Amino acid sequence: MKKTLLTIGMAASLLLGACSDSEEAIVISGKPWTEQFILPQILGQYIEEKTDYKVEYKEGLGEVAIMTPALEKGDIDLYVEYTGTGLKDVLKEESEVGESSESVLERVKKGYEEKFQATWLSPLGFENTYTLAYAKDKDYDAKTYSDLVEVSRTGNMVFGAPHAFYEREGDGYDDFINSYPFTFTRTESLDPNLMYEAVKNGDVDIIPAFTTDGRIERFDLQTTEDDLGFFPKYDAAPVVRLEALEKFPELEKVLNELAGKISVEDMLKMNARVDIDGDKAEDVASDFLVEKGLIDK
Repeated sequence: MKKTLLTIGMAASLLLGACSDSEEAIVISGKPWTEQFILPQILGQYIEEKTDYKVEYKEGLGEVAIMTPALEKGDIDLYVEYTGTGLKDVLKEESEVGESSESVLERVKKGYEEKFQATWLSPLGFENTYTLAYAKDKDYDAKTYSDLVEVSRTGNMVFGAPHAFYEREGDGYDDFINSYPFTFTRTESLDPNLMYEAVKNGDVDIIPAFTTDGRIERFDLQTTEDDLGFFPKYDAAPVVRLEALEKFPELEKVLNELAGKISVEDMLKMNARVDIDGDKAEDVASDFLVEKGLIDK
């Protein structure tokens, strides 16, 4: 009996210890696509290198409709979001054509602090916005979104986008069509990691590609310009719970040391390594940090 009680006591102690460790970890998450698997690793590995804090990853948790409540409830402490998404899709605020990165950041920072008890830290250095992309072997030469609108009126054109794009408010499909009156034969809902193959193979004609996706160049896709300025700035920046900043006092300073350190070219290269070369996100993140001299080998 004593042995049984001792065993139970030890097990309980270990369980409580495990819970305590988990509670003391900084929980970092991301959305379910390549860039958002790499970025949490960059943040997490850097935090662990520069502090004594522990990091826990909740990878590919969901799109913004899942991430925002998770952050607000404290299920996660930190993830990388894009300023335009925070402004239009979360805060439901309109952007002005040509509005500066600084202005958008200031607005989302204020809005998140008031509504979600979270804040935005310094941007990481790159913007990941949308560009309508099509295969270069198409028999049209469109340079802008408006050019593609005209093409859509003369023939069969199939639009393919991630499911989340059709559900987004402010910068999603419905508002997009109101600004650019496309005539599509049909629309397809595609996994964001598969839509590039779909447009390359001719299964769809146009996709809203992410400008930091390495498959644009590798698959020889033609990109176009948002000539009406529909999409706002989408600067990538860490979003973190205010409570986490209080609990981990070194966190803000350490994360802000990554400000401006990731260029569009850096992100293109890293995304391509995962999507095309098959490298692991954690290895790509580690290599980036070492190459930039941010952590030791």
